Amino acid sequence: MRTVHLKAQSTGEMVLPHVHWCSSFLCKLRGLQFRQSLRPGEALLLVEDRDSVMLTAIHMFFVNFDLGVVWINAAGRVVDKVRARPWRPSYAPREPARYVLETDPAFLDRVNIGDVWILEDAATGSAL
Repeated sequence: MRTVHLKAQSTGEMVLPHVHWCSSFLCKLRGLQFRQSLRPGEALLLVEDRDSVMLTAIHMFFVNFDLGVVWINAAGRVVDKVRARPWRPSYAPREPARYVLETDPAFLDRVNIGDVWILEDAATGSAL
């Protein structure tokens, strides 16, 4: 599985060092369902082809723990965030997004709507 880094555009500071890239239909379908927990620092980035509210809506069926969910548009701007609870039918961003970051809920304290992030390939360091 491809790994990416999230960096703050304004400072270059590493926001999350190890994010699993999830762009295939099967990867997005499974997401974090049936897991008992996340490992420390673990994050999943669900990737769509374009900004959309509908394509980036998520459900929490078969997810047994809270998630910190952050929606990011194609320009890298955080457009919404939420603490997603287990077994809820739907969460959708307030604005269109291309990426859905799912991670530990404590991460939400470090995120502000309007933050701009850069996605980098972990292997090459090149921007995506």
